Amino acid sequence: MQTDSLVEYGSRRVIITITAIFCALLEIVDSTIVNVALNDMKGNLGATLSEVSWVITAYAIGNVIIVPMTSWLSAQFGRRNYFAVSIIIFTFFSFMCGNAHGIWELVAYRFLQGLGGGALLVTSQTIITESYPPEKRSMAQAIYGLGVIIGPTLGPPLGGYIVDHYTWPYIFYINIPIGTIAALLTLQFVRSPKYAAKKAISEIDFLGIGLLAISVGALQYVLERGQEDDWFTNTTITVLAVTSFFGFFFFIWRELTTKNPIVELRVLKNGNLRVGTILSFILGFGLYGSTFIIPLYVQSTLHWTPQQAGALMIPAALTTAFMMPIIGQMLARGAKQQYLVALGMIIFFIYSFWGYKVLTPDTSKDAFFWMLIFRGLGMGMLFIPITSLSLSTLKGQQIGQGASFTGMMRQLGGSFGIALITTYMARQNVVHKTYLGTNLSMDNPAVMQRVDLMKRSFMAKGMAPDLALQSAYKSLDYTLNNQAGVQSYMDVFLFIGVMFLICIPFVLVVKENKQKVKIDMGDMH
Repeated sequence: MQTDSLVEYGSRRVIITITAIFCALLEIVDSTIVNVALNDMKGNLGATLSEVSWVITAYAIGNVIIVPMTSWLSAQFGRRNYFAVSIIIFTFFSFMCGNAHGIWELVAYRFLQGLGGGALLVTSQTIITESYPPEKRSMAQAIYGLGVIIGPTLGPPLGGYIVDHYTWPYIFYINIPIGTIAALLTLQFVRSPKYAAKKAISEIDFLGIGLLAISVGALQYVLERGQEDDWFTNTTITVLAVTSFFGFFFFIWRELTTKNPIVELRVLKNGNLRVGTILSFILGFGLYGSTFIIPLYVQSTLHWTPQQAGALMIPAALTTAFMMPIIGQMLARGAKQQYLVALGMIIFFIYSFWGYKVLTPDTSKDAFFWMLIFRGLGMGMLFIPITSLSLSTLKGQQIGQGASFTGMMRQLGGSFGIALITTYMARQNVVHKTYLGTNLSMDNPAVMQRVDLMKRSFMAKGMAPDLALQSAYKSLDYTLNNQAGVQSYMDVFLFIGVMFLICIPFVLVVKENKQKVKIDMGDMH
């Protein structure tokens, strides 16, 4: 009933939708745009690679801490005010990031920017969902989905262009004009639902806030830093993993027993939302995992520039953009969500298996085109059905709570995906290197012949015989490392593909049952 009063029409709805999408885009682009500027930051701020990687980690931790609290904060301060303040915090700390003079100053500003940014993603989803009448919600999710899917893809080419043509602070400064306009439009057009009276300070669940911040922050740190710090051989990682586990345990206990919980876990009694949160996790894994792996491969193995690596992903993003309204229309006409998700997962498996087959130490640019088109198709068929299924049977304040859960699970899915992929790749790299090394014995005549040919080639360029022999061995070692690296990337593609394939029966069986819940609730109306 409260929801109906928030439905907008005409130009007002268009303005609100555009504002919300720009805010979602701002947040997501900012999580990936930094990746290509780390090298410049490292040199400019005199930081180590380990220190500069905190620029990404701090933002992600700020993001994931705030996302589950957005629904409560919206109710506490009014959605319009909370959304506008979040945009202002995000924009202000974007400016501060660009002006940072030291690495830890930048890391602190990125954390605070992440606290502002986390709200943009989830609140913009809720605003768009509630601005459209129930029968047009699938189309609303399609429009919102454009920002979420295109965002991670847009970051690297935009960041690459800015770093190549300007300096790294400008990757933060571009947020300022967009953020300022978005804040003004929010204050002018967005309306706040009247869900409940504000809680008194004494009623605020400060213990819940503390437990959530500690457990999510610790988990995000473990996922982001685990591989680099050698997982559980590192004391900090072990302590934080245990902290996160017990933090979540006591947080869940607290939220289910307190009168005014900061996160309403009871909303997960809704079957559709429960399945939707699991699928959002898998979607995040595939979306962020594949966005992470492809630019990494083309830059480290094929030696492309950041701008070229980012541009490679554009056709896939455009395909997804093209698919979104079509899928929205299909859902509006009664297409079953579980079938679309299953088909999306099959297409994503085809893309992953294709990636497994085409990767070589010198794959051409053309070889990626159709493979990435399939990625775009798969993502288009997964995002909207999962999101609309998650929120389809929620009403009023529950929509914001549901959006918080799916948003957090998508972020965590991405973090888990990247952590798992980097660990798996490091392990597979060692396996392949060992296997290839055993075949490169100096007793092997073919190997000796190869070394001799390379030595002669270097000598022909004017090198002394001993230097030429050293260069031949170095060249052979480089080839071995490169080949082991490529095989590790191939393994990752196969791993992601098989994971999506395994999920298909689960999607068809579980969601078929949940669909009945949706029909029953519809009948109750």
